[in-house]
Order: sequence, then structure tokens, then C-alpha cells
Amino acid sequence: MKYLIAGLGNIGPEYAFTRHNIGFMVLDRLAAQNDFKFSFEKLAFVAEWKHKGRQFYFIKPTTFMNLSGKAIRYYMDQYKIPKENLLVIVDELQLPFGTLRIKPKGSHGGHNGLRNIEEILGTAEYPRLRFGIGNNFPRGRQVDYVLKPFSKEEMSEIQIFLDTAGDMVISFCTLGIQYAMNNYNQ
Repeated sequence: MKYLIAGLGNIGPEYAFTRHNIGFMVLDRLAAQNDFKFSFEKLAFVAEWKHKGRQFYFIKPTTFMNLSGKAIRYYMDQYKIPKENLLVIVDELQLPFGTLRIKPKGSHGGHNGLRNIEEILGTAEYPRLRFGIGNNFPRGRQVDYVLKPFSKEEMSEIQIFLDTAGDMVISFCTLGIQYAMNNYNQ
């Protein structure tokens, strides 16, 4: 069984710990805990890991958030991954900070990264792990909010949520999405 795990974000040090980069942060935490490394490849930073008889392919697209679908489509084709074995990790404004939800499908909900994936794949029926970043911003300041670093208070709590998100990724691939939803959705 092969799986493609795509953590969404933007490349560059100015985006490193911003809310929009939570997908990258989840994959970086998984890599640190499980001793695999990312290397720069076509359209993404890529890592591979075998665990419990499963082949994991991780990507952090270098296409920037709004063109994430291009890298995802490329690696789905490259590794011959069916859409039900794709998991996209994305920030979610509509969930309170630290709330985690895994779903088998859904709408883009105004998220430009998900919108692009939906356009390129031709469907919204692919699994996603939504990581709540809250929505504590004045009207019309959404872009500023998602591109700002997490607050000191959020950073002091974030490791536990990153660990849980990593557990959700592994559960999705080894035990299935229904198990992950039943045991982790808050």
C-alpha cells in the first residue's frame, strides 16, 4: 500500500512558522520523530518512509500554496497513488487553534490551496487533515493573519498538536480513515 501525504505551505524562511505553513510543520515534525529526510525534487521537497508494511511518500510543494495541485498531481502520477490514498494537510480558519479534523472529502471552503487541488484533480473527493488555526483577525485581514507567525502562546502549545497530527497521518495510512476519524476528530 502506497500513500502520498502532502503538507501545504509556502517556501522561504519568511514563511517558516506562519499559520499557512502548518502542513510543512506537521511533516517536519514527523520527519524529526521518525528519522527521514526531505530532499529537493521536481516541484516539491520529497521524503519516503516505510512503516508497518506501508510506503509513505511525503511532499512539501515548492509551488507556493495557491498552486499546490500541480505538485500533488505530479507525485500522484509519479508514484501511482489513487486519490483515496492521498492525504492533504492544511490550515483551517474555521476551526479553533489546535483543533484537528480528518475527512474523506470536502469543499475548498475558500482556501486557495484546496481550490487549486480541486481544480487540478477535478474533484473534491480526496482526504484532508484540517489543522485549526483560529480566526482572530479583523475583517479583511485574513491574508495578513495566515501569513503571520503563530503567537508565543500558540508556539508553546503547538508541539502536542503537531504530534497528534502526525499520529493521525500514520493512523490514516495504517488503520484507515474511519479509524482516524473515530479516534482523533475532536
